[in-house]
Amino acid sequence: MIFDGRWKSYYQERLGGAEEVLQSNIQDGNRIFIGCGCGEPQHLVRSLLKIIPRYRDLELVQNLSVGTLPEDWSELHKHCRLKTFFVGPRTRKAVNLGLVDYIPIYFSSIPGLFRDEGSWGLDVCLIQISPPDKHGFCSLGIAVDVAKAAIEMGKIIIAQVNPRMPRTFGDTFVHVTQMHRFVEYEEPLLEVTYRERSAVAERIAKYVSHLVEDGSTIQVGIGRIAGSVLRYLDNKKDLGIHSEILTDAHLYLVRKGVITGRKKNVHHGKIITSSCVGGRELYDFVHNNPEVEVYPIEYVNDRRLISQNDQMVAINSALEIDLSGQICADSIGHRVFSGIGGYVDFMHGASRSYKGKTIIVLPSTSSDGRRSRIVSHLTDGAGVVSSRSTVRYVVTEFGIAYLHGKTIRERALALINIAHPKFRERLLSEAKDLRYVYQDQILPPIYEPLYPGQWETHQIFPGDVRIFFRPIKPTDERLVQEFFYSLPDQDIYYRFLSAMKVFPHRNTQSMVNIDYEHEMAIVGVTGEIGNETVIALGRYILDQKTNMAEVDFAVRADWQRKGIGTFLLHYLCEIAKSKGISGLTAYVLASNRKMLAVFHKVGYVVHTHLEDGIYEIAFRFDEPSQVCITDCQ
Repeated sequence: MIFDGRWKSYYQERLGGAEEVLQSNIQDGNRIFIGCGCGEPQHLVRSLLKIIPRYRDLELVQNLSVGTLPEDWSELHKHCRLKTFFVGPRTRKAVNLGLVDYIPIYFSSIPGLFRDEGSWGLDVCLIQISPPDKHGFCSLGIAVDVAKAAIEMGKIIIAQVNPRMPRTFGDTFVHVTQMHRFVEYEEPLLEVTYRERSAVAERIAKYVSHLVEDGSTIQVGIGRIAGSVLRYLDNKKDLGIHSEILTDAHLYLVRKGVITGRKKNVHHGKIITSSCVGGRELYDFVHNNPEVEVYPIEYVNDRRLISQNDQMVAINSALEIDLSGQICADSIGHRVFSGIGGYVDFMHGASRSYKGKTIIVLPSTSSDGRRSRIVSHLTDGAGVVSSRSTVRYVVTEFGIAYLHGKTIRERALALINIAHPKFRERLLSEAKDLRYVYQDQILPPIYEPLYPGQWETHQIFPGDVRIFFRPIKPTDERLVQEFFYSLPDQDIYYRFLSAMKVFPHRNTQSMVNIDYEHEMAIVGVTGEIGNETVIALGRYILDQKTNMAEVDFAVRADWQRKGIGTFLLHYLCEIAKSKGISGLTAYVLASNRKMLAVFHKVGYVVHTHLEDGIYEIAFRFDEPSQVCITDCQ
């Protein structure tokens, strides 16, 4: 390299117009790399497209096209062949017509291809850079990704010098003497924005926000759902970013003060990315900003590096998932839709992180609503991007399914219950045919709203004990069994008015598959979603003839005397009142003094009738009172 002033003459001698520079350096049969994403050198590409008809058997290589390359390759394919590592909107049609080639590969493996000169030598590389500084260094700015490796291995490097390209920190700098020809041309950088809002995306984002804890380091892909997910994290604290792509939605969180990177183990306080895909505001933000560091893709997507950040959360989308947990993310059947990208790298990296999480997000149906994205088996031709073993959480607009460590039966039930309601019965039938689930397995009746998430709440009890209360779910069957088996014999007798010893599937499945309209059950749980323990259960069943509901509840012995039972009863009263139920009834053993005491604190006029050692208790919501009336005979 020439580090003194001589680089200026080197640079001036190699300046030229785009067409002249390209024609003097391209030959038939050349492999030509084109800078990717929003860093695509548009002026160079437009000039290349003009002269391509003069050549034969050119091979163009690009990671992702979002701008200048045409969608119609019906004429160009006679002169050149485009190979892409990721299929975007501009190349999707041509790929599926067989005019453009798709290469399935991890992003982190692409630089290795370029370094293997035996099969992937790059003859010409077209890149875009910032103008040189006083030392002769230019920045790759918003698109380092695989360009660094291409520059390292390319025989002829042609750079479009654009004053609008930001100068970014990290590993973005290339010295003038590492390149061979320069074309000065100022133009706006490509921009990709997602302004349209989607109700489905918003609902998915709300569920995902429950899974992301303060202090997490996150990776999120691009798209409408990804943007919604990020915007729903605006109430979090001290999030960090380690992601192959930085977007406008990340910038929104930065400006909200959510992203600080203070909890990151690696690159403490820094936003780490490989490229920026967004608008001008994002590009202005990263320019000369030491808070942001941009590195080559093989570094950012290194699984070992990813795993070194505690609470690493990888959030990626899918096109289809089968009931065993296999994920297709790059094709719809045989039709290629996108690519593998950094999907698997971040899934594996986050899986190895301390308290790491992998989250797959997808709408429950295709865009036209005719096809379920949750299926008993993947569509013929679908590519398995992620195996059954990697994903932990799957999120649709109907809820969260936790798959890690679960059996095929448990996975199938969890996924069926977040599928679109109109496909659930069919999925259950297909799961039975596959022997994935019990042959007598049932699903809850479907009413609107489906899962009543408005009745989720956290409560603090003495000793600063935090308990999450939520409506029961069909996937809670095993948790409910474990809860009942944890109760002492005396509590079981008090709860069921009989000495039950076993709680088989046929009994417990009817308790967790409810309609939330005529029957409601609330569980109190501890632990993270997917690793919960039920420590309390309260439920009521409506008698539609009397409009009164029979209520009962139980609390594990080691959690009693904290007011949990009292809270459950009051909470069930609140839910029942909201549904127009007149009041509650219960049957309590006379010897169960603790439960009787809870009822006498309920705040309504309590009517009791004692017969054969059992109190029949009733109270109406239109009879509030601080004094309990006993009607014993």
